[in-house]
Amino acid sequence: MIVQTFFNGIVTGVIMTLPALAVTLLFGVLKFPNFAVGAMMTIAAYMAFAFNAQLGWPLLAAAVAAALAMGLLCIGIDQLAFRPLRERGGITLMVASLGLGLVLENIARFAYGNSARSFVTELARPFRVADVRMNYEQMITIATATAAMLIMWFLLTKRPIGRAMRAVADNPSLALVRGIESALVIRWTWFIAGCLLGVGGVLIGMDRALEPPMGSNYLISVFAAAILGGLGSPLGAYVGAVLIGVASELSTLVVAPNYRIGVPLCAIAVILVFRPQGLFGQPYIKK
Repeated sequence: MIVQTFFNGIVTGVIMTLPALAVTLLFGVLKFPNFAVGAMMTIAAYMAFAFNAQLGWPLLAAAVAAALAMGLLCIGIDQLAFRPLRERGGITLMVASLGLGLVLENIARFAYGNSARSFVTELARPFRVADVRMNYEQMITIATATAAMLIMWFLLTKRPIGRAMRAVADNPSLALVRGIESALVIRWTWFIAGCLLGVGGVLIGMDRALEPPMGSNYLISVFAAAILGGLGSPLGAYVGAVLIGVASELSTLVVAPNYRIGVPLCAIAVILVFRPQGLFGQPYIKK
């Protein structure tokens, strides 16, 4: 029972990895917590559902199309909703993201109703490894999240756009002096974050049913993972998500499952008190 629950926690954690990566990426460059990420995952999942169930595309092709579409949509959302407010500070942008999340979630509810839906996939029997029950969707989730973390590491450390994103995140004024166009970096940041949220929404839809609040249900855990790992650290987002997922699942062995939402809340409180920069974040410097 404990081993099975531990494995289920790993799967739950890696599902949160992609939105946690998106949160830490957006916060690192734009310096505000985007609370619309849950609703954005919901919209992306329904996009994939439209391609998959309504147009008859294979789920892999539908997921790729939904991720790219979500990346482009995020650029448009930034231009319409966030760009006019960018000079007003992070608190204004955070409040705007809350309103945007409500709008997107209700768009999904208006388009597809409140009924639970699911992707069209081939049925496959679960299998066991050392008495641990697994299924192919869980293996796909773990592989996808790990690949995304490695791609993000390569992008941020080895590619010019990644170095430009890190420069803008560290010092926007100095980056502008060095000739880095911040507007282009911001567009790339939103596109990459949108792709991560798109794939994350599909993974949630594979693990659970598609319904309007599906993304918002993960919001607290996603932010707990990003804060625990250290905002701005892709590796921290991955590790933090896995730790939160495992802790949440293991807590169901001693408390009712309805109370496991308290685990990420407690994690946020503890990490902000004892290590506010997170496990992999840089210590804050008082000026």
